[in-house]
Amino acid sequence: MAATTGNPLRDSSVAPAQPQLGLRERKKLKTRIAIRRATFGLIAQQGYEATTIEQIAAAAEVSPSTVFRYFPTKEDIVLTDEYGPVMEAALRARPVGEDPLESIRQVMTHGLRTFIREEREEVFQRTRLMVEVPAVRARMTETMATASELLVHALADRTGRDRDDLDVRIFTAAVLGALREVVLYWAARDHQDALIVLVDRALTTVKGGLTL
Repeated sequence: MAATTGNPLRDSSVAPAQPQLGLRERKKLKTRIAIRRATFGLIAQQGYEATTIEQIAAAAEVSPSTVFRYFPTKEDIVLTDEYGPVMEAALRARPVGEDPLESIRQVMTHGLRTFIREEREEVFQRTRLMVEVPAVRARMTETMATASELLVHALADRTGRDRDDLDVRIFTAAVLGALREVVLYWAARDHQDALIVLVDRALTTVKGGLTL
């Protein structure tokens, strides 16, 4: 979500080999999390459009300029998280020689289980906003570019290909496009389906294509 995402302060099960953050990085991370939680809290109370950056800053106990320094737009607060690097590290840690799509399947399904277990309400709220707010949905394409680059780099390195390799980029775009459609489908159906099952189905479709 921008990619699909979790809390690396608690989500050690996804990538246990992650290095410890320094004090400066931990402070930045806590600020980002505080801003995001304040945003979701306000949106739950008064709606997306009525929630302003000034209100978010006050609720998170930071200045409006600090909010903008961490998140260029309000849509970015909803869509971005710290999960991308964790997913990249988990992908790089998969067994050497494993099929790339299988590696992604394992990393995504494990990560999503953890994310939903620990941040269930935030996941529901975020994905509903993706469906209901055109500005959030439009911004998804741009925020996914960062996740795409992380995934491209990891896959290129694992497969011994150049990071500008067209096949790697096509494969990455197909996977992330499938995940985007799964999330929108899941949220539009009021989260009634099992997300992990939908992701698994999507990746199977990416691998095998459509059949008559």
